[in-house]
Amino acid sequence: MGHLAQTAAFPERPPQSALNRDWWWQGALLAVLIASLYGSILFHLVKQWANDPNFSHGFFVPAFSLFVLWQSRERIARQPRRPSGWGLPVIFLALFVLVVGVLGAELFLSRVSLLLLIAGLVIFFRGWPLFRTVLFPWAFLILMIPIPAIVFTQITFPLQMLASKAAALLLPLVGVPVLREGNVINLPAMSLEVAEACSGIRSLLSLTTLAIIYGYLTETRIWVRIALALASIPIAVAANSLRIVGTGLLVQYWDPDKAEGFFHTFSGWLVFVVSLAMLFLLHRLFQIGHRKHEAQP
Repeated sequence: MGHLAQTAAFPERPPQSALNRDWWWQGALLAVLIASLYGSILFHLVKQWANDPNFSHGFFVPAFSLFVLWQSRERIARQPRRPSGWGLPVIFLALFVLVVGVLGAELFLSRVSLLLLIAGLVIFFRGWPLFRTVLFPWAFLILMIPIPAIVFTQITFPLQMLASKAAALLLPLVGVPVLREGNVINLPAMSLEVAEACSGIRSLLSLTTLAIIYGYLTETRIWVRIALALASIPIAVAANSLRIVGTGLLVQYWDPDKAEGFFHTFSGWLVFVVSLAMLFLLHRLFQIGHRKHEAQP
């Protein structure tokens, strides 16, 4: 009787293969539901990456996040499974933001809702320990979402004016007289307009993304990673100002027609490479300072 009682008290657990099969079915069903909700949104997001040069860096963002997850796979596997009910409010918030974004034709909200949904699902099914582990690659995904048009305009116009003012200050130092009218720089040879495409926003977004990737791959100190990411902003602005100065020198002392076409495009790539070199140099200075600090008794 005692043996029968123990047998009744502890029923046999289903085989591990059956549990895994259930998880696969549940995961597949969840993936289908998410695809039905966000398929069109993701399609237009990728299309914008391909057609808008300002956000072409978006292709690298999810790829790098997946790389970080793969690199941390052992640490992720060690995290205890502690499902939390706090994931449900996050999921409901994500769905609410999705509805608002779709009804209001606001792509930014619709895309952000996907990140909220991912966070809610991780917290609900696996708990806070796992979410803290994947916090960096999850947060990095925000860089793949293009900035709303109204915010984009509020950023590009000050950058245009800043680049125009910097060029108007530097060009007279190298012997080129300048008369600036807003974002138009009047040179003796011709007038240069610092248009939205020349504001530097494209190199700013790309350089900031690459600075975060570079800092993660080459540094373990959190403060250095943050410093490199923040330093990418003034580096990109300064490099773009130098590009406009170089264009002014090209127009004044060589050929005004060179301000457009191949040389204009090539100067953009060249300035971006210079920005990366400046970022690398700054990192080297951090490393040298750290070694000197460690060498002190």
